[in-house]
Amino acid sequence: MEKVKTFTLPKLPYDYNALAPYISEEQLKLHHDKHHQKYVNDANALFAKIDESKAANTILDIKAVAKELAFNIGGHLLHTTFWENMAPPDKGGGGEPSGAIADLINNNYGSFERFKKIFSTAAISTEGSGWAALSVHPCIGRPLVMQIEKHNVNIYPNFQIIMALDVWEHAYYVDYKNDRAKFVDAFWNVVNWDRINKNLALVK
Repeated sequence: MEKVKTFTLPKLPYDYNALAPYISEEQLKLHHDKHHQKYVNDANALFAKIDESKAANTILDIKAVAKELAFNIGGHLLHTTFWENMAPPDKGGGGEPSGAIADLINNNYGSFERFKKIFSTAAISTEGSGWAALSVHPCIGRPLVMQIEKHNVNIYPNFQIIMALDVWEHAYYVDYKNDRAKFVDAFWNVVNWDRINKNLALVK
């Protein structure tokens, strides 16, 4: 019988202290090792529950399971994108974009500064817990900024996320307390534009 595959917590592409002073080692460890791990564990537990139901020939509460899966899988995938679209400042993080992502931003937003303001406003004004994300539709090639609530609300169908910023309090509370705007401003010092260019190239 083929081994059942499960989600796993991805290793960070940098050391825990590599994003300081913008994101501290303590904050990063808590966020990655505890919060992201919980979404992975909970998604896997739900798949195990589905398998158990199949073996027992029972029917689960589909509405409840679907809602929980959307929340936990969304949390896992968004966090994975978030880790990858950051880099230490001495390894290329921060600054202004170049290449295809710069062209996309300039052609659709007029300038990087205007895009930065729009994206930051989306992040800061997200109601409760959620994300700001830059997404691109593969057919029309048009970018749109998403303001995602939780991990799965207000996502535009078929728009592929190429850049994500977590604005749940667990992403910044250790370093910035309740000052989300200060965290969002700090994020721009660690954006990995090389990775975002690679994500853009994969939009099909």
